[in-house]
Amino acid sequence: MPHVKIGPALLDPKTLEIEIARLRDLDLGGLRARWHTVFRQRPSPHLPRHLLFRVLVYRLQADRLGDIDAEDKRLLDGAATPEDAGQRAVDSSRSTVDIRPGTVLAREWNGRMHRVAVLADGFAWNGKTYLSLSKIAHAITGTRWNGPRFFGLRDTAPKKVRS
Repeated sequence: MPHVKIGPALLDPKTLEIEIARLRDLDLGGLRARWHTVFRQRPSPHLPRHLLFRVLVYRLQADRLGDIDAEDKRLLDGAATPEDAGQRAVDSSRSTVDIRPGTVLAREWNGRMHRVAVLADGFAWNGKTYLSLSKIAHAITGTRWNGPRFFGLRDTAPKKVRS
């Protein structure tokens, strides 16, 4: 099912850069103190300065720009290697389409044109709001369909090349 992604409010990139520069200037003791402030617990004494810095910068960016979503966490957790994670991401991107609220999807079925409006929190069709395109496709056809495929947002599965 396509995900409707609404980006965060615009951020002044200079303020984020300034905060990262301040972290970069901290010594090991300063980074440990900042860690304690951010995570409300003391960092492991085994963590070297470069890892403290990287985790703090990640947290700062995630708080400002948004953290990875549950789907991406599952993708990373299920990957055995970085290469596997990359391949899974490519495969996943083929099945994910970003569509913005206000977009109107159209599909003709049995001689009748059906139009679906993309909303920030779902999809509108025939005066009702649905959480998924698959539910709308089922309502239109009476059979189970992959909603994004029904509305032409996803091609058939890519063919594997035999070697």
